[in-house]
Amino acid sequence: MNNAERMTAGLIYNPNDPEISRRQIEALEVLYDFNATRPSQAAERATLMKRMFASVGDGCYLEPPFRANWGGANVTLGDRVYANFNLTLVDDGPIVIGNDVMFGPNVVVTSAGHPVLPELRRRAAQYNLPVEIGDNVWIGSGVQIMPGVTIGENTVVGAGSVVTRDLPANVVALGVPCRVVREIGEHDRTYYWRDRMFDMSVEDLAGLFTD
Repeated sequence: MNNAERMTAGLIYNPNDPEISRRQIEALEVLYDFNATRPSQAAERATLMKRMFASVGDGCYLEPPFRANWGGANVTLGDRVYANFNLTLVDDGPIVIGNDVMFGPNVVVTSAGHPVLPELRRRAAQYNLPVEIGDNVWIGSGVQIMPGVTIGENTVVGAGSVVTRDLPANVVALGVPCRVVREIGEHDRTYYWRDRMFDMSVEDLAGLFTD
């Protein structure tokens, strides 16, 4: 089994293998072009995103600068994904992002890790574990998501959290390490922030937006 095969199998591999490095540089060239676009060049950005990512859905928007080890080549984006400034995807391994996911600024999602054993780590030995983020998840600013993590649909991850374990669907979670603090429920149909109440029904508020 060569290094490229070991890389995709989640085994320890050498990331400096010449063939791996060649493919990675090709992907990073496209990422460079994306980050060099001007705000008015929405069409160019959309075209580049289709080249960058393994798959990209409709209505996705990533605010440059965007960083990715493989330029997004191992990332699957659903529909209407939004990322604020400085999203970093360490996408040596697969990262799957569902529909309607929102990222605050300065979020890091990493699929790559290194063994603790010093004699392997000094050789830059690496392994990759897939990360999956479900539909309609909101990732707050400064969150870090570690390799192998799955986050269930509709979940909110509070700013500054470090997610080291899977999170279920329909919860609010936060902290270092990140922990579930409560389920999303009726409270959230009345209040949109602390003690601030919605000024109309959720159904009427939904009418302010077009699908």
